[in-house]
Amino acid sequence: MTKIAASILSADFANLQRDCTRLLDEGVDLLHIDVMDGHFVPNISYGAPVLSCLHAALPDVYYDVHLMISDPARYAADFAKAGANLITFHLEAVGNAAEETIAAIRATGCQVGISIRPGTPVEAVFPYLGVVDLILVMSVEPGFGGQKFLPATPQRLAALDAERKRRGCTTLLEVDGGINTETGPLCVQAGADWLVAGNSLFHAEDLQTVVRRLHGEA
Repeated sequence: MTKIAASILSADFANLQRDCTRLLDEGVDLLHIDVMDGHFVPNISYGAPVLSCLHAALPDVYYDVHLMISDPARYAADFAKAGANLITFHLEAVGNAAEETIAAIRATGCQVGISIRPGTPVEAVFPYLGVVDLILVMSVEPGFGGQKFLPATPQRLAALDAERKRRGCTTLLEVDGGINTETGPLCVQAGADWLVAGNSLFHAEDLQTVVRRLHGEA
């Protein structure tokens, strides 16, 4: 079954534990932590201390950390210590140091993901299928929540899914940006395993229905 990752960027930070607990109680599978540094992307969000506090309050949750930062290898250990289960970095942020970055994250004991911006050809991550645990396809330009889903995304996911099947590997495909009850199923049909959703979950009028539809149950 498709897994739903709730992006806490859309939560009320004065009531972060409450908001996350409400979603988890309704069937959301994991929490997605968007980390922005104001350099790789033109916005600043939060760092490892926020994850550490949330992990202390909700220790049994799987934490999917998405580093939209310029030097992910430098900070990987901090996020691992704070409670990350999987750490994803951007291929565009590391130049020719992708293998070194993967090794640095593996050394922390976390699973590893690679993400690409909408303008990066999906073929750029083909070499890492079967090497990393997850590939995250951005369906908006990274840096801000609430953006509209880019319609080319399902085609990009389908290309990755086809190559994954050709290689016979089990690397997960995740998609993030503008995911709701209309765009989510399109991505699942194209091969996505994990859907990252923010506004459509935290601001849902009927959360139970949204979760069921994203899970493919309705």
